[in-house]
Amino acid sequence: MTEDLVSLSRAKTERWRPQRSLSKWSEQIIVLITGLFALISIATTLGIISSLIFEAIEFLKEVPLWRFLTDREWTPLFANPQYGIFVLISATFLTSLVALSVAIPLGVMAAIYLSEYAPPSLRRWLKPALELLAGIPSVVYGYFALLFVTPFIQTFIPSLETFNALSAGLVMGVAILPTVASLSEDAIFAVPQSLRQGAYALGAMKRETIQNVVLPAALSGIVASCVLGIARAVGETMIVTIAAGQNPRPITADLSFLDPRLAVQTMTSFIVQVSLGDAPVNSIEYKTIFAVGMTLFCITLLLNLFSFWFVNRFREKYE
Repeated sequence: MTEDLVSLSRAKTERWRPQRSLSKWSEQIIVLITGLFALISIATTLGIISSLIFEAIEFLKEVPLWRFLTDREWTPLFANPQYGIFVLISATFLTSLVALSVAIPLGVMAAIYLSEYAPPSLRRWLKPALELLAGIPSVVYGYFALLFVTPFIQTFIPSLETFNALSAGLVMGVAILPTVASLSEDAIFAVPQSLRQGAYALGAMKRETIQNVVLPAALSGIVASCVLGIARAVGETMIVTIAAGQNPRPITADLSFLDPRLAVQTMTSFIVQVSLGDAPVNSIEYKTIFAVGMTLFCITLLLNLFSFWFVNRFREKYE
């Protein structure tokens, strides 16, 4: 009887051994395929960075870095060219600041309502409806700002130019609103219910619980969503190209270049302008595209590094 059981066990082992070997090989193949896809994304990023760096170095060989950082005007296409990158940076952050003044308050408030106050039946359709705004093409937002928002604001601000940073920033804030609201809502919704119940057990009201317990616990996720919204605003192209204009204003002592009523030119809109084909390849005008693109990449990288640092710091604080 014992010998029969032993032989039966050996037979089952011999039968399952090829299947285990096949399963092991299939898992290794899956790991290899997924690893290759991950390497493709990394290789693509490295290729983009290398193309920017090499062309930016060629640009800096003709335009000294000190001049690139200190010139007060940006006129690379003029007979007397100047290459003050801070003209474009200031316009980029001006439109982004206007956009964030709309997206962050509305986005966080919408996230709080969806997570803490909205009934489940309302939340199920309201959140997807809000996220539909992210699917609207940015060129549509641009023409909406130019043809509707600007004339509407001009009834209250007659000095507003046709192309201006204010209407472009306001509409861009609506465009990035779903990013801030959706990610913030996910962070708030992920706060454990035990924290809320503990606050209620201590006698806290709902508003006090949200203000003193839920929001601090979800702060890292909210800040990450806001930083992602900033990066989206800085890198936005079509809205500012269509609605903000292409007029790089020189850096002046009276800070008139920061007037949102006037037309400005951001980094992305300049790249679009030069990319239309008028600048010959390998000319200094052509190389400015990569110098501006590298600057934009560095700004976005710094924003993401700050986001990672902030999230990790507050995770350690609350763990």
